[in-house]
Amino acid sequence: MNAVLDAETWRRRGPAAFPPPWASAWGGDRFGLWADLAVAGVVQRLRWIEPGSFLMGDETQPESQVLTTIDAGFWLADTACTQALWLAVMGENPSYFSEANERQRGSPQHPVECVSWNDVVLPPDGFLARLRPFTAGVAPELPTDAEWEYACRAGTRTAYSFGDRITSEQVNCFGRFGEGMTVAVRSLPANLWGLYEMHGNVWEWCAHAIDREWRSTQGDGSVAARTLRGGSWLYDPMGAGSAFRRGFASDGSLQHDGFRFALRSTGPAAAR
Repeated sequence: MNAVLDAETWRRRGPAAFPPPWASAWGGDRFGLWADLAVAGVVQRLRWIEPGSFLMGDETQPESQVLTTIDAGFWLADTACTQALWLAVMGENPSYFSEANERQRGSPQHPVECVSWNDVVLPPDGFLARLRPFTAGVAPELPTDAEWEYACRAGTRTAYSFGDRITSEQVNCFGRFGEGMTVAVRSLPANLWGLYEMHGNVWEWCAHAIDREWRSTQGDGSVAARTLRGGSWLYDPMGAGSAFRRGFASDGSLQHDGFRFALRSTGPAAAR
């Protein structure tokens, strides 16, 4: 499938090589370039996130914000990983809000949750390691903390990519906006770069540790606390802000923790 964007736009905004070797389909639309990754009949769309600079941190405290540059572009899943994709890669579904839950029934298109950072990242049995045979040798990774916020903001400088206020038509989070559970991916509007549910629904694991340790959920000492971004169905609107971050034990898995993954075309992106 050919992209609708013209060649000059590809040159200016796109990766060095397009389409990427793992893509089963590709194109361009009002959000930018996209490419589909097919895994055992399940398709995950990824969006090209071009390099650039942004002010990272709480916009209500401009003196604390840091000018941050993403030196290399990367592909980012347009949604949190679904239960369908997790099942296709891992062979089982750990989610609480699944089809098997008669009280709060989910679906294969709901985000996978109850997955720890370790479940996603650690080889040889983590999701990212098992996904690699489907990606033509390109390493699947979690986005860094800076990459996640850069992608979430999508060029905006407000508390949310939708502005300084949110509604239940935009975000699934706790309080008057809450559904009491996750919603299926792509249920709510995308941001300006075509990324869905970056605010609310499930917290999303990022690659790096946060600056403290956390007691292991297994009760066997302390482990690195990893960063979670974006808020969730269970947390209040403040937690869904573009700049908000929290840490949790890398072996912890809760009903509001999920992730979305990145694929590199030029090696790990650097943030300055």
